[in-house]
Amino acid sequence: MASNVTNQSRNVLSKKFMVKNEETLDNINLFSIITIISFMLLVPAAILLEGVKFSPSYLQSAANQGLNIRELCIRSLLAGFCLHSYQQVSYMILQMVSPVTHSVGNCVKRVVVIIASVIFFQTPVSPINSLGTTLALTGVFLYSKAKQLKPKPKVAS
Repeated sequence: MASNVTNQSRNVLSKKFMVKNEETLDNINLFSIITIISFMLLVPAAILLEGVKFSPSYLQSAANQGLNIRELCIRSLLAGFCLHSYQQVSYMILQMVSPVTHSVGNCVKRVVVIIASVIFFQTPVSPINSLGTTLALTGVFLYSKAKQLKPKPKVAS
């Protein structure tokens, strides 16, 4: 819940910075600034909490127990690249649509990921998982119906 609130709050605030104005930031520049600020804020916490796990002696100890350090680094870089690409595309979409539409699309994405994991990994589904997925899909359906019913503003010729 906290993740959803902070993510959607970020989208709304980011959209406010993307208004059509000559002095505002476009989606790529805004994403770059947010990424740099996040990096500067989170690196000290990461070093404080996880720094010891990346010391040479710790990595050597883990390698002696069977951890493939090269594979870990490659997968970490690949995961970082994929997340960065996803976030960048997300900001490009956010510039084209309203924050509410973006949030609804994000909700659909999460449901698709859940359904795909159930099918692909045969993840067991509890009744509460089914209820949450159904609730999310119902919300998306109702949003799309409400958007269709809303009259479009007339453009003066």
